[in-house]
This record gives sequence, structure tokens and C-alpha cells, in this order.
Amino acid sequence: MIVIMGMHIAPAAVADFHQVLADHSRYWGERDLRSLHLLALVQEFRSTCLVARAEDGIRGYIFGFVTPDGTGYVHLIATRDDARGTGLGRRLYTAFAEAAERHGARRLKAITSVENTGSIAFHRSLGFDTKVADDYNGPGQAMAVFHRDLPLNPSRP
Repeated sequence: MIVIMGMHIAPAAVADFHQVLADHSRYWGERDLRSLHLLALVQEFRSTCLVARAEDGIRGYIFGFVTPDGTGYVHLIATRDDARGTGLGRRLYTAFAEAAERHGARRLKAITSVENTGSIAFHRSLGFDTKVADDYNGPGQAMAVFHRDLPLNPSRP
């Protein structure tokens, strides 16, 4: 568990998963991404599915896992509407990277839609290389694919 400014980052519990879904619009606005939230990730990869808790609830979360080839894959990362711009996303990524390294990860990977310019800018600011992969998510569904080696130093790429 990591404690920062009245917030602690810790592995997600099933109740946290359900709370994130109940507050979905606080994290994702008008975009309905509930179908991407998989309880199995929290059940099977709890040590790399993390939530940032404060007295007023879950301010952010990152759900991911480590692949057999040593890749820490970030499936979802989100910060609550009132926590954006505070550096919480960077702190969540740092906590995930540290957990992933403990499980043998040597690199990180994530994806997003090519239209998600905010996510693309965020990942680039963390030092990720970005490539557009045509048909990544099916025919005609290009995705921005991010890669970077570990360790992650969030203040420098």
C-alpha cells in the first residue's frame, strides 16, 4: 500500500470494482466503457489492479496484469472528475509499474482509441512510444499502442 496526501493506493477488492462501476460517469463522463471493466481482472490479478482511496471514495484506479513474456499490460486507468490534473494518474502508473516489476515485468504496454488524444498525450508524457496499429481491434478499428521499458520514472520519460 502506498499512502500519498491523504490517499492510499492499494489492491482493488470486489467491492471497489462495484463502486467504480456505480460511479462510472465520474471517471468516464459520457463514454460508456462499463463493458471493458472485467471483474475477473480484479479476481485473478488483484496485485496489479489498484485503486486510490481517500475519505471521499475512490479517486482513481488502474487495472492490469503481467503477461508471461514480462509485459505489464494496463487495461484501464481512470481518475475521478474531481481528481484530474493532480498527478494521480502518474502515481497510479508508478504503483502499477512497481507491482508489475515485482511479478517479472520488464516493459509496459497499453492501448487506446486513436481519437483519445488526452490518453495519447498522457502516455507520451510518461515516456511511452506510440504507434497506430491498423485493424488492431478488428477490421477498420485502428488503435494507438503504447510501449515503454521499465523502470518507470514518472518525472522523466
